[in-house]
Amino acid sequence: MEFKDREVIEAFNIYSRLALKGHEDSDELRLYITDEKVRELVDEFAAEVDCTIISTGEYIYMVPIATISPFHISNEEIKRRYLPSKAVNMDIYLMYVTIIILFGEFYDSYQSVEPTRSFLPMYKWLEAVNTHMATLSEIDAEELKAFEKEYEYNWIGILEKWDAIDDLRENVKNQDARTNSRLSFLNTVKRFLEDQDIVIDIGNDEMGITEKAKVIIQRYYMDYEHNRGILDFIYGFERERGKDRDANHI
Repeated sequence: MEFKDREVIEAFNIYSRLALKGHEDSDELRLYITDEKVRELVDEFAAEVDCTIISTGEYIYMVPIATISPFHISNEEIKRRYLPSKAVNMDIYLMYVTIIILFGEFYDSYQSVEPTRSFLPMYKWLEAVNTHMATLSEIDAEELKAFEKEYEYNWIGILEKWDAIDDLRENVKNQDARTNSRLSFLNTVKRFLEDQDIVIDIGNDEMGITEKAKVIIQRYYMDYEHNRGILDFIYGFERERGKDRDANHI
């Protein structure tokens, strides 16, 4: 497809604005919606830096899809901006697992293509993480090591990290960020997700997910290749345990 100079300039202008802010109001980038050639060029520019363009109607986002992208948030930046000074990469891996579980609460354990709830209380998220971690901890250690090799994920380290977080003060109200508890850890993850326009705080310790999040979940989290079977691993054992419970009642 041949492009006119005007189309190249318009496309680069749109790409530059998205690269600077990460998102822009759709009305401000109307040509991306209405002009097929401009849109194709913008998508190509984004692909060159390992990003994808997501249009949600109200906003247009440029989202990194690979760790090599210059727009990808590095582990060091996440630790510097969101985690305590002594945080290690295992804290980030635990963050990712809790995010998978958070999205699973909105999408019925990834069994639905549309959200099945409009909001989630923080305590429900905490309960879900506790439940899944407890299920994974029941797996034999040798079997868990085998899964670590298969999925390239340090499940034993993640479980140990979660178990080490003090759970004794979960009922204390008005905990600040310094309180070493599982709930405060989830609040840290929530703050990260808010900064990335993934969740919104709707008050009363409840949150909802954004249109950006819905597109990302449907396009990437539910894609088997992107997650290398991690969803099957986290949710498969819970389903099997549920079947066993049902069988024992027959």
